[in-house]
Amino acid sequence: MMRPILRRLIPCLLLLAYACSAFATERAATAAANVQVLDTLLPMPGLARERRLRLFLPSSYGSAPERRYPVIYMHDGQNLFDDRSSYAGEWGVDETLLALERSHGFEAIVVGIDNGGEKRMNELSPWPNPKFGAAEGEAYARFVVEVVKPWIDARYRTRPGREATALIGSSMGGLITHYMLHRYPEVFTKAGVFSPSFWFSASAYDYARQHPLPGDSRVYLYAGGKEGESMVPDAQRMLTTLRQTGGTQTLSLLVDPAAQHNEAAWRQQLPAALIWLFELKPR
Repeated sequence: MMRPILRRLIPCLLLLAYACSAFATERAATAAANVQVLDTLLPMPGLARERRLRLFLPSSYGSAPERRYPVIYMHDGQNLFDDRSSYAGEWGVDETLLALERSHGFEAIVVGIDNGGEKRMNELSPWPNPKFGAAEGEAYARFVVEVVKPWIDARYRTRPGREATALIGSSMGGLITHYMLHRYPEVFTKAGVFSPSFWFSASAYDYARQHPLPGDSRVYLYAGGKEGESMVPDAQRMLTTLRQTGGTQTLSLLVDPAAQHNEAAWRQQLPAALIWLFELKPR
């Protein structure tokens, strides 16, 4: 299991990172022209907050008016596309998608949902943990499914069906991603679960057993070998749990022994995850 001192330090380090980012020297923007930071702030029912979205549109979006696209919903929107808005480095999602357009002919809309800063731990917590306060993950998940997705589907040329809808997140974002795939199998069939915080609550395993996934679900688990003592064993335990449910038929676990808990590692792994989740073939 993760050492108690490390568990206590993680939320403190995250808050420190947010605080430091507020005072850091402004960095150059790195987002591609395909990325938009939307002006509209969407209300979060039950949380009395609003949230901003960041959007990546495929290169053909403006020139192929009849075409519709799969959608990937990702958490921690500030860290996905632009080094200027990130607090710990960016995933390079736009660069990855542009590269996959060229190498595999794959085009998708990516919706980045900004995190709540100091509220991040609570919003991405599906289950209570006495050390970290209230669990707001159920309300956050409903916000994504009942507010964000309908808003996007109504305004952009999406393929709204579950077979074309994916979730990706890391750390606490990995935990809420895994939860949402089980909570809303009628909405999502694909999940990239990066460095998930399964240590946060043993309920993650119970919930997976109690809510087996449909047979067409695809779950890509990823863990780094230098992310703490429990990261890899916890991911392996979840893989075993999912196999034992007999629900999902398609699972993958990738362990990078040298990887640490950061955006640089997740950026490196993202192309392989998307290729696997969407069963892409090179051109």
